[in-house]
Amino acid sequence: MLNADHLRQTYSDVDLLVSCGDMRVSYLDFIGTVLNLPLFFVRGNHDTRYEGPNPGGDDLHLRFKRFGGVSFAGLEGSIRYNRGAVQYTEGDMLLNVLRLLPRMLVVRSLQGHGVDVMVAHSPPRDIHDIPDDYAHRGFRVFRYLIYWGRPRYFIHGHVDTWDNRKTRKTVFHQTTVLNINPYMVLDL
Repeated sequence: MLNADHLRQTYSDVDLLVSCGDMRVSYLDFIGTVLNLPLFFVRGNHDTRYEGPNPGGDDLHLRFKRFGGVSFAGLEGSIRYNRGAVQYTEGDMLLNVLRLLPRMLVVRSLQGHGVDVMVAHSPPRDIHDIPDDYAHRGFRVFRYLIYWGRPRYFIHGHVDTWDNRKTRKTVFHQTTVLNINPYMVLDL
């Protein structure tokens, strides 16, 4: 259980709370309220209860937002493995990526990167995913998004990393891919 005083002492210098999904609304609301932080989020494959009241923040799915001079965009969900509400086939996710990519290409031509932080629930295929566990396999199309859109950071959750020996940071085509699960403080 999180302690409010511990949160304030440890994370008082944090400016923004970003969730890559699969977090209870009450948990996100507690952290955001205690630290008085704005929240950006994408839904994970277990976030079926976000229908209705969102966790008091901005849903980034298929959207671009700016905060403190930093640009963010998001893609929710995992690979479809049991027809859940926040699951996508590779083809579905391709359509989602194609909705974001034109703007990212324009921005990339002007700034060298399409967005500062791409927030996703799932990882790219073969980067931090679990290929032998279909439910935790990443999206192949995310590799193309990184190659063409060149986000500075691609952050994701979905794959548990309680084992500190697992790789959480990978550079792929000049993009730093980070598994933020269970949590991570990122200094931009």
